[in-house]
Amino acid sequence: MTDQAAPTTPTLTIDDVADRATLRIEEAAEILNIGRFAAYAAAKSGDLPTIRMGRRLLVPVARLRALLGADA
Repeated sequence: MTDQAAPTTPTLTIDDVADRATLRIEEAAEILNIGRFAAYAAAKSGDLPTIRMGRRLLVPVARLRALLGADA
């Protein structure tokens, strides 16, 4: 008998955050169903839209929704 992990679905969805202006990188990673490291790499390369507020790196919800086509 093998232990196989069931595919996970994100617990946080883009619709859950529609009323927010920004997300933490970790929250965006959860929505995109990618790891934290991959989210930071995408932010660094410009694939994930971000804004910097002091030392915090935030993802604008409106730009993430546009990237995902959630407003179409």
